[in-house]
Amino acid sequence: MANTYKNILSEVRQAPEIRAKLFESIQNIFEGRALVTFFTSFYYPVDISDEDCDMLQSVLQNIDCSKGLVLMIHSPGGDGLAAERIVNTCRAYSGTNDYWALIPGKAKSAATIISMGASKIIMSNASELGPVDPQIFKKEDGVLKTFSAHNLVAGYERLFLEGTATSGRIEPYLQQLANYDDREITQFRSLIKLAENISIKILKSSMMPNFTVEEIKNKINVFLNPDAGTISHGRPIYQDEAKSCGLNIENIEINSDEWKLIYELYCRTEWYVSNIVCKNIETIEDSFHVERN
Repeated sequence: MANTYKNILSEVRQAPEIRAKLFESIQNIFEGRALVTFFTSFYYPVDISDEDCDMLQSVLQNIDCSKGLVLMIHSPGGDGLAAERIVNTCRAYSGTNDYWALIPGKAKSAATIISMGASKIIMSNASELGPVDPQIFKKEDGVLKTFSAHNLVAGYERLFLEGTATSGRIEPYLQQLANYDDREITQFRSLIKLAENISIKILKSSMMPNFTVEEIKNKINVFLNPDAGTISHGRPIYQDEAKSCGLNIENIEINSDEWKLIYELYCRTEWYVSNIVCKNIETIEDSFHVERN
């Protein structure tokens, strides 16, 4: 009875040992490449951050990556610089000097940047990438609000141009411009350039080595600029659109036996980071998580 109860508790909490057999089966699908899952919660406020590189290295040191690495990632995003470091970490530990990104659900914002650093992105028709334009969090009247850096800069520039061009009263424009801090606008411009630079740099060293910087920028414009079609930062970019941008996308049929295994691991891990912890990095050997505060 004790063993039965223990098994039930493990199943309810989605303990790592519950997922171990799925890791083994999925690694066989991908030619023996080591599988690492990297999940952060969509329901609890947590970002991809520098500490994730340390957790990732801790698990990568204890598995055989000689045949390569598959990173299953599901996350709303976070810090672009941390994403760039994670890309470098995955490449450094992989015996093939590259990795494959596996998207079972949603890899948004900085998670999309991590996926761009792979040599191949594996998706189903339901999988989602997303824009990488920076988002700004500002507290107004005690309420935390999210703004697109692109929209903040565009709004400032529009008011400035209209104010300097008007032949009428300038006071209304000055009143609205008073809501902006020029130092912040300068910082927002830098953040936009940083996201663009990181994305182009990692694509140049992975999926798009034969294209110029300007060519890559034009190809992935829908990821960089909300005016190119996404409009909203949360809007999905599905595999067909990603492929049309020049990304190396491999489709796995959503009704295949392979995807059913991947989807089961996704569901179990997603439930774990949504209900028990807020962040989890896991292999067949190790599991690191971040508790909720």
